[in-house]
Amino acid sequence: MTGISRDVGESRRVSWPASARQSNAGWVDLGERVGGAETGASWAIRYRRRLLASDAVIITAAVVIASFVEAVRGGLDKTAAGLATASTQPLLETIGYPVGIGVLWALCLAFQRTRDLAVVGTGAAEYKRVLNATVLTFTLIALVISITGHESMRAYFFVALPGGALGLIGSRYGLRRWLLHQRRLGNFLSRAIVVGSRADVRYVIDRIDEKPGALYDVVGAVVDDDDPSGIPFGSRVVPIVAGLDDVSRAVWKLSVESVIVAGDPRHGTDYVRDLGWSLEGRATELVIASRLANIAGPRIHFRPVEGLPLMHVELPQFDGPKHVMKRATDVVLSGLGILFLLPLMAVIALMIRAEGDGPVLFRQERVGRDGQHFTMLKFRTMVVDAEARLADLQALSDGQGLLFKMKDDPRVTRIGRILRKYSLDEVPQLFNIFRGTMSIVGPRPPLPTEVEGYADHVHRRLYIKPGLTGMWQVGGRSDLSWEESVRLDLYYVENWSMTVDFVLMWRTVKVILRPEGAY
Repeated sequence: MTGISRDVGESRRVSWPASARQSNAGWVDLGERVGGAETGASWAIRYRRRLLASDAVIITAAVVIASFVEAVRGGLDKTAAGLATASTQPLLETIGYPVGIGVLWALCLAFQRTRDLAVVGTGAAEYKRVLNATVLTFTLIALVISITGHESMRAYFFVALPGGALGLIGSRYGLRRWLLHQRRLGNFLSRAIVVGSRADVRYVIDRIDEKPGALYDVVGAVVDDDDPSGIPFGSRVVPIVAGLDDVSRAVWKLSVESVIVAGDPRHGTDYVRDLGWSLEGRATELVIASRLANIAGPRIHFRPVEGLPLMHVELPQFDGPKHVMKRATDVVLSGLGILFLLPLMAVIALMIRAEGDGPVLFRQERVGRDGQHFTMLKFRTMVVDAEARLADLQALSDGQGLLFKMKDDPRVTRIGRILRKYSLDEVPQLFNIFRGTMSIVGPRPPLPTEVEGYADHVHRRLYIKPGLTGMWQVGGRSDLSWEESVRLDLYYVENWSMTVDFVLMWRTVKVILRPEGAY
């Protein structure tokens, strides 16, 4: 397990002092400060230096290459015009432009806070800030070109912009992969304690633990009751390290870098304010974990009114321009996919027919947007009488809730196992997408029998079109529990965007190349 420390006696990254023991109240004794642990500040400084050095190298390379291209272009223009080419370019063009653009680019990266700990290693959010900084840089360059008419700056716009953007994103991706690998090994984590009710603390610990390479290493918990027992998690226990009024002392004694407040502790709304005051002057961040953010995170905005911080939650929209753009993207990408994958589909069809009698395509009724039924297409991966044999296997299902799952389903054919492993059986759904009954990204298309058993809130999955891929596809596929599948689908339905869709498409490609949970 990564991200969660084991119990006090066997914690891998916490060097508990010899005096650590269960007190009468059941909390860990804080009589001596934990020593020898690497602080979050130290790894953050080193990682930011890596980012700064990488950004500087890429920016320098981009502007130098663009300067060289411009020099070559300028020389060719002068040769074509019959002018002498031996004369040197003005100092402004040879040195001023590259230096000025490089400095401006670096300042925009800093202005967009691309190296903040809140976004480094997060993926899409970090890449978005880097792209915003790059676009801002070259928007300013475009303004200079339009105002001054300096044609010699065009090479920077057409060479440095795409090359530098790709280089910066590529370097951030590589460093992010390295960082996630280090975190899986237990390095570069922020030591944290979670504060709140037992239920809320357990929920936060579960969420942190389920994400490989999570940012936090939870070394303790603080709960709002007098029960001295720790928070059980599987075969491990997260110890109770202090009471609600002693959090700041626990932060110092345990070298904690993050305090996560889960929910609303019973001490009232002033508790978080007072806790923040008590942490002032320490290299510690205060994090609020709200279950509301788990459902409506991207739609939450803070807007102060006369000193009163109001939390605005935008209501999800299920029609409008964004959905028109989503549909246009579906038509273009599915059309291109059908065109380029027709040879592959023909080969798969021949393989299925060669294995035995039966149709190449499997047609099944599914439920789409607004409860409308449609026929979903897949390559047949099971024996012809698979549906008739389902009742005999129902008791052997590995699934939970309304889903039927079976890792070693005897109905799956030899070719079918290969197709399922790499999701090739789902390629014919491109025709469903082109026709408009499905989308490239969306919730998992449910069976009518599943929909009949939905709780009221689960019907929200039907507010948008089901998808060929989605958060369930990249989050574990058949390894997901029913509850987790529902949670991911509902989150997507209410918070989707085109950016999220493109990120999920990219992550789907990686999942197909490294299949997990496909059976």
